[in-house]
Amino acid sequence: MRVWLRGSIWPGENTSWRAIPALEKHVRQWQMSADRGDYGMYQLYTRAGSGGFVVEAALELAGVPFECINVVKGTDPDDRFRTVSPLGQVPVLVLPDGGAMTESAAMCQLVAERHPQAGLAPAADASGRADFLRWLTFQSSVMYPALLRYYYAQRYTADPQGIEAVKVAAVAESDRGFGIIDAALRGRSWLAGDRMSIADVYLLMLAYWHPQAGKVAATWPEIERICAMLRDVPVIKDLNVRHELW
Repeated sequence: MRVWLRGSIWPGENTSWRAIPALEKHVRQWQMSADRGDYGMYQLYTRAGSGGFVVEAALELAGVPFECINVVKGTDPDDRFRTVSPLGQVPVLVLPDGGAMTESAAMCQLVAERHPQAGLAPAADASGRADFLRWLTFQSSVMYPALLRYYYAQRYTADPQGIEAVKVAAVAESDRGFGIIDAALRGRSWLAGDRMSIADVYLLMLAYWHPQAGKVAATWPEIERICAMLRDVPVIKDLNVRHELW
C-alpha cells in the first residue's frame, strides 16, 4: 500500500515532533480500495505521548486516510478545536461527516466497527467480543484515569500538601488494574482471545505511561508478553518514533 507523508518529522532531523507550531497539520493519505469501506478523511487532534497514540494506531492499522493535527500544550488552539473539545483535551476525532467525538476508547471502537476488514475488534457475534468490550472499557475507566491522576495530581486536590498522596493513590489504583489484566491474560494469547485487537494496543500505551519505568515488564509478565509482540508490529514501531513511549 502506498503512503504519502507531508510535513512529518523523521529520526535524525533536528526538530522535535513536540516543537512543531500549534496545530501544524500532518496529512497521511492512503490509496483506498472499494472493498475497504471509504468513509472519507478523518481528522485527529492529538499530541505526542497522549491518548491519541492508540487512536492513531487504530486509523493506521485500518488503512484509512486521516489528517493528524498537533495541539501543543500551552498554546491557544483554534476555534474549531475549542468547539469539539470543551475540556481542551486531546485526542479528538473529527469524523468525515463533520461530527466529532472525544474519549479514546470510544474512538477506537468506532474505527474498528466502521472498518471491520482491519480486524481491530472481534465481530459482534464472535466469542471474543465480550472480552474485547470488557477490557477496553476497564482500561479506559479504571487505569487511564488513575494514570492521569498521577500526572495531573494538582487537579484532584485543593490542598497543595495533598498532591503527593494523590500520586501514591493513583499509582496503587493503576497497579491494581495492571494486576487484574495480567491475571486475565494467563492462558490466552490476547485480551480478546486468539487475535490481536485494538484493546491490546491500548494496554501497550498504558503500560508505557506507568511512572516507574520498567515496573510493568518486571512485575506483570503477561502484559510484557503482549507489549513485546506489539513492539514488533511495523505500524506501532513507526508511531513510537513520534510518541516516544519506549
